[in-house]
Amino acid sequence: MIQINDLCVSYRKGEPAVDHLTLTVEHPALIGILGPNGAGKSTFIKGILKLIPASGKALIDTQPIDKCRKEIAYVEQKAEIDRTFPITVAECVSLGLYPHRPFYKRITKYEWEKVFTALAKVEMQEFASRQIGELSGGQFQRVLVARALVQQAKVIFLDEPFVGIDRQSEHLIMEVLRDLRDQGTYIFIVHHDLGKVDDYFDQVVLMNKQLIAYGPTKETFIPQWITKTYGTQTIILERKEEMK
Repeated sequence: MIQINDLCVSYRKGEPAVDHLTLTVEHPALIGILGPNGAGKSTFIKGILKLIPASGKALIDTQPIDKCRKEIAYVEQKAEIDRTFPITVAECVSLGLYPHRPFYKRITKYEWEKVFTALAKVEMQEFASRQIGELSGGQFQRVLVARALVQQAKVIFLDEPFVGIDRQSEHLIMEVLRDLRDQGTYIFIVHHDLGKVDDYFDQVVLMNKQLIAYGPTKETFIPQWITKTYGTQTIILERKEEMK
């Protein structure tokens, strides 16, 4: 169970970026975090993970988030990562091992096998020795997902993973995430493409600094709550056009 209780994040001037947000996820699921630009979606994730100053509590099976760091994987936006850093694809994925092992120890043969198994799942094993800066956006996103796979986390947060990637990579990543969900992983995804919400998510969080609605996708991702979240009927009309 994931419990987020009264989470608050404020800008420097005191204006709320995330305002008293509370929700509970009782079972492993694919959860879409939706809202307009500036709604605080990425801030919501960073506040949960205490990557930025935040008040409130986040619990995993009643344990504070600080005591569960090894159980959490965070896949940040690609734009926030320095892809000029001289590191290979395999080395990048191997970083997912370190929450469970000391930095000063060499990676064992068994651990490298886990790295290559994860790369195979995202169909990137042939790129293992490439520098990350040589990859396309979709290929690099696959590598970041493989890094999370190696960590074997109970909870995964992904921030806009489908922005600027090819359709094949997006489809493959979703298949991997569905498998993880079926194996008992909680997966939170900041997402912006409303036309794919029904197909991608079991549950949705609709937010605009405050929580607007949360629940099963079929019951929650409906015109009433979409309009309240985005403040315009245009969003609904665009979604209908996409679904034709």
